[in-house]
Amino acid sequence: MSTAAEKIKLSELEYLESEKTAEFKNEYLQGEIWAMAGASDNHVTIAMNLAFLLKQQLKGNPCRSYISDMKVKIELANAFFYPDVFVSCDPRDQEQDFNYYKERPVFIAEVLSPSTEAYDRGDKFKYYQLLPGLQEYWLIDAQKMTLDCFTRADDNAWTLHSYSSPQDQASIVALNLTIQLDQLYVDTNI
Repeated sequence: MSTAAEKIKLSELEYLESEKTAEFKNEYLQGEIWAMAGASDNHVTIAMNLAFLLKQQLKGNPCRSYISDMKVKIELANAFFYPDVFVSCDPRDQEQDFNYYKERPVFIAEVLSPSTEAYDRGDKFKYYQLLPGLQEYWLIDAQKMTLDCFTRADDNAWTLHSYSSPQDQASIVALNLTIQLDQLYVDTNI
């Protein structure tokens, strides 16, 4: 008999099956799950703006953008996360076997909230770095106009470029596109 202090661990398969009918989303790390918190209006609007901009700029391209209802699997961490926005260009991610998660994103963006910022900048970024094809990781502030863009170099080092001026142009080199910072903040109170 388990006690309240004991954590029940799920297998990857048990987690994936439970997510198909779950009332709310859960992230998974090494057998443990935790519920995803709700998001602020700014958070949702920024994520929607980025997803819309990516969708528009990727038309006619084999790359696909996804919103926070699609999981990313990180095999080396035994983890599944729901990024706010991500892009995969690998045709294997379009196969039927990958209908509920993707494994090969080239770009991931997280919109920061006070409760998740430290995790998104720290451990979650560490796990994302285990994705061999990930080339760019964006952290977008939902409280002020600030964007931190991390780009992977050929030697696997990550370079940070920060943007805070409304007219700044942030490039996603892996996708050969540029987004003006203020476009991310349309319809927010920032």
